[in-house]
Amino acid sequence: MTAIESAGTGARRGRPPGTSARALELVALRLFTEHGFEDTTVDEIAVGAGVSRRTFFRYFDSKSSVLWSEFDHEVDTIRTLLNETSDDLPVMDAVRQAVIAANHYSAEDVPELRARMNLISSIPDLAASAAVHYDAWERAISEFVARRTGQPSDSLYPLAVGRATLATCRAAYEMWANQADADLTVYLDAGLRALTAGFSDEALASKRRVDSVP
Repeated sequence: MTAIESAGTGARRGRPPGTSARALELVALRLFTEHGFEDTTVDEIAVGAGVSRRTFFRYFDSKSSVLWSEFDHEVDTIRTLLNETSDDLPVMDAVRQAVIAANHYSAEDVPELRARMNLISSIPDLAASAAVHYDAWERAISEFVARRTGQPSDSLYPLAVGRATLATCRAAYEMWANQADADLTVYLDAGLRALTAGFSDEALASKRRVDSVP
């Protein structure tokens, strides 16, 4: 078992220990769903969680950041795991294992995550902010690929791997949320194994690579 695999064998990331941050997330999600994102205030979220307004801002920069906190934590986890992975592990195997280790949700987590997805996709301000978070996720992957292949992080192959991996994971996530019949990692593993077939270490190290993208 690799370090990345062992990191994913603990408690689900989707159900972290009870903290003020977690309480704020759950209260905010409920209020956003019941009353609408625009009509819910930070003060109402804080009161609902039994904390002060100051405490809210200790955990979150803004009202919208509550909905992205799990995603941003996932990015940090993936980046840390990739930084710790052995150079002996093939690039795409390392990416797959890191992504899976950072995503331990099961069918019982679907309602909460589906509500989060619906809010992000239906509220213009939140949908517009998605690009920043998705870009950070892609960069966690592409910068790792760049380090391992000795290529610039803005060159074709690292960018292609980052974007293809995100697209594959989003497809797996949406399929899991619709089916709710298994752990998310089942879908992620299947999708990323298929993607790996096209991004072998030999292909990524090809001398025919395009060194940069305008």
